[in-house]
Amino acid sequence: MRLYGIATCDTCRRALKELRAAGREVDFVDVRADRLSDERTEAFLAAFGGRLVNRSSTTWRGLAEGERGAEPAALIAAHPTLMKRPVIEDGGKLWLGWSSGVRAEILG
Repeated sequence: MRLYGIATCDTCRRALKELRAAGREVDFVDVRADRLSDERTEAFLAAFGGRLVNRSSTTWRGLAEGERGAEPAALIAAHPTLMKRPVIEDGGKLWLGWSSGVRAEILG
């Protein structure tokens, strides 16, 4: 299992802690330090579409109006903190966020 997020994100830290407490081996990928490849970004966009861009984030609010119109892949490449987090990958399946539904599906 791999969790993509940001080390300082409370939701990512909570998800990582809960997954490990449930006995899951999780590799953490900090998308700010280790940028996503174009292929990985495209795979995430294919799975989640525009939901991958966190339009309620501080980073989004700090963008100029013209920047907000860019393609999601370009936005995430330029501003990795715009990616909604975490993205969890396990066995070829992807989940977005750490909602109660995602927790129930992963942790059972």
